[in-house]
Amino acid sequence: MHISRRDFLRLFSLSVGSFLLPWEALGVEAEEEPPFLGRVTEIYLWIREAPHPRAAALRLLWRDQVIRLQGATISEEDDQAYNRVWYQVEGGGYVYSGAVQPVWLRLNAPQLDLPRNGLPAEVTVPYTDAHAEASSAAPIRYRLYYATVHWVREAVQGIDGRVWYRIADDTEKTPYYAPAEHLRILSAADVAPLSPEVPEAEKWIQVSLSQQLLIAWEGQQPVFAARIASGLRSRWGNWETPRGAFALYYKRPSHHMQGGNRATGYDLPGVPWVMYFTENGVSLHGTYWHNDFGRPRSHGCINLSPQAARWLYRWSWPHVPLTRELIYNTDRKGTRLVIEE
Repeated sequence: MHISRRDFLRLFSLSVGSFLLPWEALGVEAEEEPPFLGRVTEIYLWIREAPHPRAAALRLLWRDQVIRLQGATISEEDDQAYNRVWYQVEGGGYVYSGAVQPVWLRLNAPQLDLPRNGLPAEVTVPYTDAHAEASSAAPIRYRLYYATVHWVREAVQGIDGRVWYRIADDTEKTPYYAPAEHLRILSAADVAPLSPEVPEAEKWIQVSLSQQLLIAWEGQQPVFAARIASGLRSRWGNWETPRGAFALYYKRPSHHMQGGNRATGYDLPGVPWVMYFTENGVSLHGTYWHNDFGRPRSHGCINLSPQAARWLYRWSWPHVPLTRELIYNTDRKGTRLVIEE
């Protein structure tokens, strides 16, 4: 079934009625290009008059508030800062990039003919609320954020006529439901291997913890680089990323990560593009709860942007077919990973 974007948005606006999320009031028209937006990831964030932390404060933003962005600039105030990127806000002012997740707003026609075991899907809006039932009036179970990946088992029609996806969580026993137009079912092309002609033995990944930098190599040729956020050592505990030589032997497109205690706990559904390299769960993975790469701040894992993690997931071995929720090599063979100081 094919639905044009114009017709879909018209039907969507009629069906959801008063259940609009705050970002849906941005007024995106059917013919517009998806706007470049930012979602605040910290408890609060100031819009400042100039791109540096001591500039005059213009307006206060709160977590999950979504703003239109016009571009990025480099702060000239502190050339020693690990991250000098600031975003320019539409209407005036600047926000620090480390506290803003870059997001887009793309709505999708629901896919009704899903295979029996389901398929992975990514969130394509700033965030969407997942409910206990296929209804906006049902209790909210989780908030699902842009670029997270979730395993969709079925498309169902709610009592309001809206199409919802039933999501099977790999940690929770009971499913939850999210509006189908907010998720894009992934295709085989989304997970197709990159550089399959390169022998697996020639692919390897180097991580420098002192530089907070990851480089992917094909033999002696660097082919990809990304800033990271590695494990943190603080007064709350020591979660430093292990050093040494490892292999990416266990991969999955999505994982619901939970752990910690009242002070340091976390509950993160849909962590995308997970590549494990230790038996106690340390991995490379996409990150949506911050955009602050260049300094340690994780519980031991190597945080990457969702886009960088997806690239590595496709490029590295073993390959996970679209229809598999995970793949595990009992012989612990996979792309070599070297983590050094």
